[in-house]
Amino acid sequence: MPQQLSNHLTIEVEQEEDGRWIAEVLELSGVLVYGPSKEEAIKNVQALALRVIADKIEHGKMLRLL
Repeated sequence: MPQQLSNHLTIEVEQEEDGRWIAEVLELSGVLVYGPSKEEAIKNVQALALRVIADKIEHGKMLRLL
């Protein structure tokens, strides 16, 4: 039976008091990054999320994302 991954991830973005931006993928524990701009933080967290998902798939730990 084929397994399907969700094509939706929730990215939460906030600006810190020091001006940095923080972005987090809520569905993936620990996928959180800082960036100097909102766009950079989003780009970096998307890249990290893809690396985490690939690692989970390679190690058989991910059947479904959601």
